[in-house]
Amino acid sequence: MTMGQRLEKLRKVAPLALGGLFVGSGVLHFVSPKPFEAIMPRQLPAHREFVYGSGVAELACGIGLLTRQKWAGPASAALLLAVWPANVQMALDSGSGRLPAAADNKLVAWGRVPLQIPLIWAALQSRPKAKSTKG
Repeated sequence: MTMGQRLEKLRKVAPLALGGLFVGSGVLHFVSPKPFEAIMPRQLPAHREFVYGSGVAELACGIGLLTRQKWAGPASAALLLAVWPANVQMALDSGSGRLPAAADNKLVAWGRVPLQIPLIWAALQSRPKAKSTKG
């Protein structure tokens, strides 16, 4: 398999993997909102409402990516940009004891900040299924 073939395969699989990740994370926003509230920038009001709202957005984008909706790639990239400040806040707070479990680990927290870049790339690889040209 050539490098170009590998990249094309990755381009097909990446948005589906991100879609699954979004659906799982979106569900967690409702099942266990406290860890998400803990990483939000403190300047924002209504943390629980933001957590629920971003959970709805993740579920919608995840389903959109999994079903290859045209809007899902750009919307998912925008969502990842919108939640990036929470990842930066988590990194800044890491090691302080303020965050739950692994989120308080500096290596984990700072590792999430640049991870947004390949996730945004994965979102932008989303394309609707090609229409059949039979006939």
